[in-house]
Amino acid sequence: MTTVIWDWNGTLLDDAEVCRSVMDRMLVRRGLPPIGDMARYREIFTFPVRDYYALAGIDLAAESFDALAEEYMSDYRASSGQCGLMPGAERTLDALDALGAVHILASASRQDDLERQVAERGLAGRFRAVLGMADQLGGGKVGLAAGYLHRNGIDPANALFVGDTVHDWQTAASVGSRCVLIAAGHQSRARLAATGVPVLDDISELPALFAAWIK
Repeated sequence: MTTVIWDWNGTLLDDAEVCRSVMDRMLVRRGLPPIGDMARYREIFTFPVRDYYALAGIDLAAESFDALAEEYMSDYRASSGQCGLMPGAERTLDALDALGAVHILASASRQDDLERQVAERGLAGRFRAVLGMADQLGGGKVGLAAGYLHRNGIDPANALFVGDTVHDWQTAASVGSRCVLIAAGHQSRARLAATGVPVLDDISELPALFAAWIK
């Protein structure tokens, strides 16, 4: 049985456009030029998000990052209710269920925000575990994934990470698991392809690849 460890934002939750708009509003409030379009957003978004803020043009030497993160998340929480799941997300989960997958959710989102978003979209109960962060500072999630696999005696070779950023690949590589990236979220296909792992254009392509791997 294979454990599929899902990223949330930009992989199952279609929120990249909202995230760009939130940052644009932060920039405009500071008299800075907005990011402008999704192509540029996907080239500068990164982890840790502190680096993304700097690439977007915010002077982190002049402002508290904690305060910036609170400002961002306040706007994001107010705006993200409009975000739906990625097209085909539920059908993909169903198809992987039929192939014997066990689903885990691991996100850099704060735990309470993550659980609320999952429940609001009717996915409560779809995951064996929902793993979020203790704060909203957008740090890495390597520890979340490694800790879960270790606590549950899961061989990393039997886990597949599915995400939409280079950080998802880094997380998978750090624990010795396979990874598939979806080029429909927060980073560009070119950035994802540079990792050398399979990159899909659409989440609905995943079950066929998964089925080939478990044969």
